[in-house]
Formats: sequence, structure tokens, C-alpha cells
Amino acid sequence: MNEILTQLSDCIEFGKINMASPYPPQMKGQEGADELTAKALAEGINPQDVLTLGLMPGMERIGLKFRENKVFVPQVLMSAKAMSTAMLHLKPHFLSGAAKQKGTFIIGTVLGDLHDIGKNLVSMMVEGSGYKVIDLGTDVGSDKFIAALKDHPGAVVGLSALLTTTMVNMQAITKEIKDAMPGTLITIGGAPVNEDFCNKIGADSYSADPQGVVEFLNRKLAS
Repeated sequence: MNEILTQLSDCIEFGKINMASPYPPQMKGQEGADELTAKALAEGINPQDVLTLGLMPGMERIGLKFRENKVFVPQVLMSAKAMSTAMLHLKPHFLSGAAKQKGTFIIGTVLGDLHDIGKNLVSMMVEGSGYKVIDLGTDVGSDKFIAALKDHPGAVVGLSALLTTTMVNMQAITKEIKDAMPGTLITIGGAPVNEDFCNKIGADSYSADPQGVVEFLNRKLAS
């Protein structure tokens, strides 16, 4: 693999945003995701390769570490910030068609719930894994999900909830989405939900961590 892409992948995994960033300490003073992405594109490396060989492997490694409790939310957020910085360079290439995304993912925290840290982590991990993300924010009802689906046919929907009092809204939202847009795949997550609840409400997948969402999308959209 190209050395720049290897370095870029390490920057994503360890959360090295740019040369000015002091984090992580072992990479202080080195170029970060910002400079390396720009350099890779300037050297003529295919934007698709920057995504699939640079960004995505780093995001996958940090996702697996998070699942195994080897790193925690602050480290994942730094990786996500590094990835977001790199994506700013790549987005014009997605718009021009020079690079392609694997599919579209619509996500929101369900009606009545204003928590967004988990949702944001999933959004960042999914985007860094090569998908277009439509983040509807918090306190989202079925009408907004359905409207987004009409704008993005074939997208997968992610529902997030952090409270037992709002997880119940997932059931109605899931039913209304399925009734309005048959065949839509819905994945759910959040502290109070589990596999049994997923099956009970008729959702298609439950993921305990962001990497699980990425793996579900890869099975359904990228195969």
C-alpha cells in the first residue's frame, strides 16, 4: 500500500487531526489526517483509494477497539474528528462522481429523546466506512424519517434512543416507516434496547456498538 495511505490510516485510528494537534502525544509534530489527505490527492492518488485504503481501515480498527473496550468515547471522538477533517477534502470528489459511496444511511434519535452522543458516534463511524450519512438530529418522528427516505430511496434507517421512556417510540416509528416505505431496513441501538426488543418491534437489526452498524450495512448494501 502507498505509504501516505498507511500513515493516513494510522492518523484516523489514533485521532491525529493535523500537524498542530497535540493529540496523540506519540504523534505530536507529525502531519495529520488533514495534511495527508490533501497530499495524497495532490499526488494523484485515486480519491476512492484514499477512502477505502486510508480512512476506512483506520475507522474499522478504532471501531473494533471500542467494541473490545480497549479505547473509550474520547478516543473514538478524536478518530471521528480526524476522519471528518479528511472527508472535507474528499467530498468534492463524491459530488463529481470521482469517488463513490457504498450506500445511504439515515439516522436520528427518536421522538422525545435529545441525547446525541451515541448517534453522533455511529454517524461518524458509518461515514468513515464509506457511506453517505443523513443525520436528522434528535427528537425525530416518523414523518421526518419517511420524508428523508423519499429523498433517498433505498437508504437504511438507524433509530437511536437512550431512555426507557423514549425507546417505546421506536416501535411506532418502525411500524410507520415500514407501512409507508415497505422493504426499508431499520437498525436500532442505544443503552436500553437489545436484540429481543428489536425482534419485538419488527426492526431488522440491533447493534450494541457503532461497528455493529457498519457491519450490518456492509452485509446489506455493500455486498
